[in-house]
Amino acid sequence: MSATFAIDLTDASTFPSRRDEAWKYSDLKRYLREAPAPSGTATVGAPGPFYDLGGEAVVFANGRAVGVTDFIASGEQTLRLRYISDAVGTGHTASARVAARAGAKLLLLETHEGAGSAYVAHNTLELDVAAGAEVTRVVLVEEPEDAISVSEAHVKVEAGGVYRQTVIATGARLQRIETRISHFAQGAQVQADGLYLLNGSRHADLTSVVRHMEHDGATSQLIKGVARDTARGVFQGKIVVERGADGTDARMGHHALIASERAEIDAKPELIIYADDVQCAHGNTVGALDESALFYMQQRGVPAEEARALLTQAFLIEVIDRIEHEGAREVAREWLTARL
Repeated sequence: MSATFAIDLTDASTFPSRRDEAWKYSDLKRYLREAPAPSGTATVGAPGPFYDLGGEAVVFANGRAVGVTDFIASGEQTLRLRYISDAVGTGHTASARVAARAGAKLLLLETHEGAGSAYVAHNTLELDVAAGAEVTRVVLVEEPEDAISVSEAHVKVEAGGVYRQTVIATGARLQRIETRISHFAQGAQVQADGLYLLNGSRHADLTSVVRHMEHDGATSQLIKGVARDTARGVFQGKIVVERGADGTDARMGHHALIASERAEIDAKPELIIYADDVQCAHGNTVGALDESALFYMQQRGVPAEEARALLTQAFLIEVIDRIEHEGAREVAREWLTARL
């Protein structure tokens, strides 16, 4: 994948197209040919899905900060980062910075909450994980079917840090959730998981680049997805092991279900290795629901749609189960189940 695009919603010349390798499955310029008019103000409204888990909050409404935009964690803390969109046919941008100091333990609960229609949102997060710090980031993304949104996270994990990420997306007209991780290893651990559940004509693109810069680091990545109707799911995952990053242990897996004849899944897992003495592997599978299991459940009185929902949940739940924080795991589980 090429370098990160500096997307500017006020300048249509910065919108990438399928000619750009990293965007060939998610042609932004196809859907967005002109810069959108700026969004007006929006109210915050009801508390987000993670409200009951407490903690501090950083909130943006149509790109406007409601309070502080930067957060520095020390000790054990919880932060709810909310990107709220409530607009019709307009565009907005929001940028947040979060840092976890050495020894900190941060639970970062991020939501992208969309209302209105046909808006364009571009949200960015700069996240620094200091040496010896631990950050768990859980992201829930729900937007209107005709929205366009691009979310970028740039994560720096210092030596000995721990970073865990789980992204749960339901798509939009075009929805791209991109994570770029600079992994300074020397005992640092990264877990970069995600899932997408897509209905109708929704499109979700989970793109990630993990760059191992130093020796003795570990990365584990599990992505699962389901596309129904005419939906399109995209996974682009790249792990780069730079020269000198010996002792790297990197594992990547993407597994998806196509639940209709017109749905589409595009997957591009990549490993690029410039170092010696590494353990790296990737896997990719795309298939359909087990018809024999469906038949078995229907024979025992489970209606077809309920049977499909149960099998879909059983397939996706492995990603949820890898969330270590119990409270966040249960919220994510309930949130996903409600959308099946």
